Amino acid sequence: MQRLPSRNVRSDVLTAIVVALASLASYWLVAVLLSKLHSVSPTDDIIGGLWAAISTIFVSKTSYEQSHAAGLSRVAATLVSFPLCLLYLLFLPFHLWGFALLIGLSVLIPMLLGRPGDSATAAITTAVLLALAPLSPHHAWEQPILRFADTVVGAVIGVAAAWLMRRVPRRPA
Repeated sequence: MQRLPSRNVRSDVLTAIVVALASLASYWLVAVLLSKLHSVSPTDDIIGGLWAAISTIFVSKTSYEQSHAAGLSRVAATLVSFPLCLLYLLFLPFHLWGFALLIGLSVLIPMLLGRPGDSATAAITTAVLLALAPLSPHHAWEQPILRFADTVVGAVIGVAAAWLMRRVPRRPA
């Protein structure tokens, strides 16, 4: 029987706590605080908080360098999805063919830009943005703008949490 590598349980628990608190901060900042500046609806505020928390979780890696790279990747993927969805939703309502077309473009564009690793994240972002559009069809064009802001908030908090974790002294395993 192969023995599992030893783990530093204290470090793992600390990492889990930091990710949980950073996600809480992201959610609260967007769903509660920023929603006071601009709110489409209470449901949209919750979606924004969720989006920010997911971005924080997405960029929370085991090292600052990995978190920084994941944060850049998350924002880059959203920068692909953002203009596609914004232009589409400014002129057209949600439609299944538009959904498929924009997901395809969201996969293709990062590949053509030499960032194939961002294709899945860009496509997921596009899928969620377009799937949310029917929830508030009169304000659907705002979704890409709001979700881009939520992504940036979540990514910044995730990278900041990783930076803070670098400062915590660690005991060897």
